[in-house]
Amino acid sequence: MNLLRLNHLFAGLFLVASAMAQVKPVVPGPVDAFTTDEVGNIYVLRGDELELYNAQGASWLRNSFKTFGPISHLDAFYSLKPLIFSQEQGQLAMLDNTLAVQGSVLNLPRIGFPQVVLACASVQNSFWFFDQQELGLIRVDAQLRKLANTGRLDQLLGITPAPTAMQEFDSRLYVNDPSTGILVFDLFGTYMKTIPLKEVSSFEVRSGYLYFVQGGLPQVYDMRSFAIDAIPLPESLLVGLIAFRIERGRAYVLTPSGIVIHEAVGRP
Repeated sequence: MNLLRLNHLFAGLFLVASAMAQVKPVVPGPVDAFTTDEVGNIYVLRGDELELYNAQGASWLRNSFKTFGPISHLDAFYSLKPLIFSQEQGQLAMLDNTLAVQGSVLNLPRIGFPQVVLACASVQNSFWFFDQQELGLIRVDAQLRKLANTGRLDQLLGITPAPTAMQEFDSRLYVNDPSTGILVFDLFGTYMKTIPLKEVSSFEVRSGYLYFVQGGLPQVYDMRSFAIDAIPLPESLLVGLIAFRIERGRAYVLTPSGIVIHEAVGRP
């Protein structure tokens, strides 16, 4: 091997090593799902185990939920009090700051909600459900008494909704229906608008911005100006990006190798 080719080889290895260093995860993979709360705590799901990391990626707590059923959704609406939901078992639970079940596990079919496929937390210790049978959104209190109901969305909107995720923020419920967009409702279940972002694979609402992944690319939608911008992440983080969230100027990026925290993203 001549000197020029040797130099090229070393240069290539240096670039690969640099790229690997840039994407070294603070939370190692594999990760089945994750979410964050507003102070930057990270909730990581691996099989039936839920782990809690702080905003710097330091492991904090771990708990196993073998009898709960496959966890299909995590929601950290309340910091250090996450919600877990098993669509398969129809079970819902709020956890405390030690990741232990707070109160009792709620078996939704036994309480009169047999077809709930999505759930998230709401203000005043209440919950939102998407009922597949009724094709509508229902808001209930802590005792699962109905507070609001959108009615059938197929009749209201002229579509058959197939939502994949939902989140409440600042008295608004945001529902991701990839074929339609992000549907927005108020706390009374009144439909407000559809944000025209289709084929979104993950999203998060924070302080007037909607962060989302579309076609594998992280972007941000300004809900005041309606402008859409790309999120400025290093190229090495964009390769294999699965999902990401933003808390206090930090991007939490899920890749096949784990979760990477990137410090400067330019927005809160």
